[in-house]
Amino acid sequence: MINTETIKKNFDLFKTRLTSPAGTEGELLDIDEVEIQKQPAASEQTTTGTEIVTVETSPGRNETRPQTNEQEGQREQTTQTGSQTQTQTQTPQSAQTRERAVYFTQIDKDGQILQSRVTRKIPASETPMQDVLNAILAGPSADELNRGVLNLIPQNTRLLSATVRGNTAYISFSENFMFNTFGVEGYVAQLRQIVWTVTEFSNVNDVQILIDGRRLDYLGEGIWIGSPINRQSF
Repeated sequence: MINTETIKKNFDLFKTRLTSPAGTEGELLDIDEVEIQKQPAASEQTTTGTEIVTVETSPGRNETRPQTNEQEGQREQTTQTGSQTQTQTQTPQSAQTRERAVYFTQIDKDGQILQSRVTRKIPASETPMQDVLNAILAGPSADELNRGVLNLIPQNTRLLSATVRGNTAYISFSENFMFNTFGVEGYVAQLRQIVWTVTEFSNVNDVQILIDGRRLDYLGEGIWIGSPINRQSF
């Protein structure tokens, strides 16, 4: 099909070249060629439009490179991994717990006083021995009380210090530790609770009981505490 506009344009161009002064023909040709080069083909415009949408400029560089789906996936994965790492790093130490054995007392149907071993989840810290002793002083839980578990350490007793020298633990309590209303059997039971709990630590063989930081010879009615005691002392 004949394009009439193209024929007319070529005819006008030919006419201008015939009527133009000599020496200007080259200039007209250069202008025409520049104008033609400035008009990209339809296919080039489509390709350029696609590249503008899909290219990504790299930081610190002027060149552009196409961004593939694989690169997007890697970026997303890196972000998720970084987020997980940050979450693990910010985990507080108090959220970590360790299972520790503490000892209370039970009385069987024959009236005999027995030691009752209870496992507790206690927050990890730099003073695990103090933590388990404070757990004893806090007493049994409601469920443990329903099962007959008792604490025969006198009420209002406070832990003042707990240190280990060699294989001996030096445990200091307040004066309340000296007054047990259950008599001799009560004193023996409270000492067993302490000794059995503390010697659960592998580096402790025996326990020296102190009252307000002082070493006493006897607890209550003739119960010897003037030297370290262990499980075989009872």
